Amino acid sequence: MIGTPPIMDQTEPALCTVCCCTLANRVLMVLFMALLILAILSGNLVTLAVVLGTKHFHTSQGYLKASLAVADLAVGMFVVPLSVYAEVYVMATDSAPEWTMYNSQSASFHPCNVIGPVFAGCTLVSITTIFLLTIERSIAVLRPLHKGSVITRKRTTVLIVLSWVGSFFLAVSPMIFSSEIVLEYNSCSRMCNYALGTIGEFPSRAWNILLLFPVFDFTLLGGTVVINVVSMSSIRQHSKRRKHLAEREGRSTTKPTFSDIKAARTIGTLTVAFTASFAPIAVFVVGNVLGNKWCNFSFFAFWILATNSCWNVIIYSVRDQKFRLCAHKLLVSFRREDATVS
Repeated sequence: MIGTPPIMDQTEPALCTVCCCTLANRVLMVLFMALLILAILSGNLVTLAVVLGTKHFHTSQGYLKASLAVADLAVGMFVVPLSVYAEVYVMATDSAPEWTMYNSQSASFHPCNVIGPVFAGCTLVSITTIFLLTIERSIAVLRPLHKGSVITRKRTTVLIVLSWVGSFFLAVSPMIFSSEIVLEYNSCSRMCNYALGTIGEFPSRAWNILLLFPVFDFTLLGGTVVINVVSMSSIRQHSKRRKHLAEREGRSTTKPTFSDIKAARTIGTLTVAFTASFAPIAVFVVGNVLGNKWCNFSFFAFWILATNSCWNVIIYSVRDQKFRLCAHKLLVSFRREDATVS
């Protein structure tokens, strides 16, 4: 994700942000991060267990949901724990870890060389997966006769692989195509962010490369929102037309199933949730371009985006009765096994 342009100066004092000005604030922040890790891991492991362990979910939609869960799991396993380690280290030693004082250009290996692209890549995977889920559902509800021939598990698997490869290529492209772009642990966002390796104005080439992120994100999110709006509008119109035709001609008509329509609404809810969590990042990027640092705002923007990794299982549980029942059976069987062992 895009960070503030200047690198961290080793002689510059740590910024006093809203999260870290006092020990109490820092403790609350670390507690929040730890709970976020627990929520991300538990929620997405349940999602994977339900999707992979239930034959009903062995569909194209199920594969896409599993891909989304893996991307979210990576955030909880790698991205957030690094921030927890850095902040706990500060509380324990009253000094920041040495690697947070310089960027990836200053060492042969820097933790942000891995964590930065992982967070950016997983965010891009989430966006592309939600886009693919929207396309899959729009075909199911608008062209139900063609659903079986167009949407296949093989094609879906290929698209999932392409989305992961393309997303992570885009995530590492700033370092590949520009020596001016580096990764650093940002003292404002408390995450690994992209930044410039030299102090000064953004070079045009580096800036154009960094623009790949918002352009890609906003294009896919905008397309996803438009497709969702068109799909839901068409569902209402087609339902009315088919109802009138059935009443007039006394014959049945082909129409999307209730489960297809409900699944489309679930994907619409996912789109709204992700768009809402990504909107602060969009505002931050625009402000960054205009020369505003917005240190406190960047902290909230990046961590609101991170919390989106634990929302999907909640949305599935609320909107999808089959998922809710399978998750409940899974948890009940786990408790029984645990009670038997003890």
